[in-house]
Amino acid sequence: MPSPGNRRTEFSWALYDWANSAFATTVLAGLFPVFFKQYWGSGVDAATSTARLGYANSAASLVIVLLAPVLGAMADAGGLRKRLLMFFALLGITATGGLWFVAQGEWWPAMGLFVIANVGFMGGNVFYDAMLVSVAPEDRRDRVSALGYALGYLGGGLLFAANVAMVVKPQTFGFSGVGAAGRAAFVSVALWWAVFSVPLVLFVHERHQRLRVVAAVVGGLRSLARTAREIRRFRVVAVFLCAYWLYIDGVDTIIRMAVDYGMAIGLDSNALIGALLLTQFVGFPSAILFGKIGEKIGAKRAILIAIGVYVLVTVAAARMTTARTFFFLAGGIGLVQGGVQALSRSLYSRLVPASKATEFFGFYNMLGKSAAVVGPLLMGLVSQLTGRPRISILAVLVLLLAGGGLLLAVRESEGARVAREVEDA
Repeated sequence: MPSPGNRRTEFSWALYDWANSAFATTVLAGLFPVFFKQYWGSGVDAATSTARLGYANSAASLVIVLLAPVLGAMADAGGLRKRLLMFFALLGITATGGLWFVAQGEWWPAMGLFVIANVGFMGGNVFYDAMLVSVAPEDRRDRVSALGYALGYLGGGLLFAANVAMVVKPQTFGFSGVGAAGRAAFVSVALWWAVFSVPLVLFVHERHQRLRVVAAVVGGLRSLARTAREIRRFRVVAVFLCAYWLYIDGVDTIIRMAVDYGMAIGLDSNALIGALLLTQFVGFPSAILFGKIGEKIGAKRAILIAIGVYVLVTVAAARMTTARTFFFLAGGIGLVQGGVQALSRSLYSRLVPASKATEFFGFYNMLGKSAAVVGPLLMGLVSQLTGRPRISILAVLVLLLAGGGLLLAVRESEGARVAREVEDA
């Protein structure tokens, strides 16, 4: 395994964010919610199609909730991080490309492929995140983690811009209509994801133990059980994970539900997609800037600043009435979205022993993905009980404020000291 700090290795690792962020922008947050409602769900009322989309998101997230700790422990037992990352990436790439074959009105196949692609996307991220500790030295992890998110915003934004142009003016690109253009956009995501994953395959290496699959599974499960017992010794890690679960729940809810919320209060879908595009390009330089801010003032303080911005945006979103306001708020989110994600990842990497990084990141990703289950359901429940979507968005404040409050109690220096002591023992 190459020593941490190799610039080509760091960039190749970060470029995977450029690759798979096309799925996060075009499929997860952008075009799929619109096409699922208006194309694959044509003839179905908006409330039903929204519920189906919510079930699909929840199902995919639940799979990762159940699998992430086991997969993480298994990867540590067998030295399989990169191979498992590629397996899940291939799963996501294949399912995303398969959306080309789903005709108008066929919501079942569209939902099924979306669930599979989502599992591939999130499952791969379990191993991608965990590889950070072997790719970059501790004093560069904030910057390298932020570089990954910055490249993700830029790459995902560039392809998203092209996809939006295809959908808005399909004839210009040689398509018969919006449906064909949209399905081609999903194929472009699959190709983009595949091509830009190649540098990670070629230039990021890890030492493999020669274990059989069964031995790796058994070893992984044993490691998982041991981690579940040991994590009680890492008090700082436990507090951070609780804080992270709460505030990232709010962050993920806003990412996943922004388009649906905007449509629910009567905003034009094209304007909403345009605002998401703005978020991507604002997020590119902002993610890099936040990495530097984290180095200057500390990752925890920078995350708290980002949470504060989310709180202000959420309050403003409950009162907005125009697409112009939505654009303004989307720009505000773009300033901090990459920062809160990148710095959470790098802060957590300092609190856990490097030799147990993958299994600990299994818990990290499990909590993050379970947030994607709870948040949208919470918004939906409040909206159903009150009949007012504007009230439902305020439910996110509970998650953001509680998470920020717990993060204040995280003693980073103590957590890093304990992690080093475990490694030295």
